[in-house]
Amino acid sequence: MPATIGTIATGLATALGTVSGLRTYAYQPEQLSPPVAYPELTGVTYHKAFGGGDVVSNWNIGIVVGRYTDRTAHSLLDSYLSFSGAQSIRAAIEADKTLGNTVQTLILSQGARITALNVADAEYLQIEFTCEVHA
Repeated sequence: MPATIGTIATGLATALGTVSGLRTYAYQPEQLSPPVAYPELTGVTYHKAFGGGDVVSNWNIGIVVGRYTDRTAHSLLDSYLSFSGAQSIRAAIEADKTLGNTVQTLILSQGARITALNVADAEYLQIEFTCEVHA
C-alpha cells in the first residue's frame, strides 16, 4: 500500500524524536514548548518516474528552538545544523531513509531559513529544513 501524507508525517516526526530533548509532532502544535519539531507538507509532485508510479512529497521540517533572545536557543542551531552527531537533524531524518519501509527513499537537502516566529506575544527562534520524500 502506498504511503499516505499522514504516514509520512508520522514517520518524519518519529525520526525527529531520536534527537535528544526535542519534542516532536506530526503537525504544527497549537502550543509551543521549545525545542519542538514538526513536518509541514509544502507540495506533492505526481508522475516523477516512467510509468507514473513515483510520487514525491516536499516537506519543511520546522524546529522552534527557543525564545529569540535566549543564547542557549542560538547555540542549539549549531547542533541541529551539523551533518552528524546526536542532535543533527540531517542524521536523524536520514538514519532510516524508508521511514520504517513506508517510502522508497528521502533526502534532507538543506537547513536554512532561520527566522523569528511570533506566537502569543512571544518571539521564538525557528529554523526550517527541506526534505524530499519519494513514495
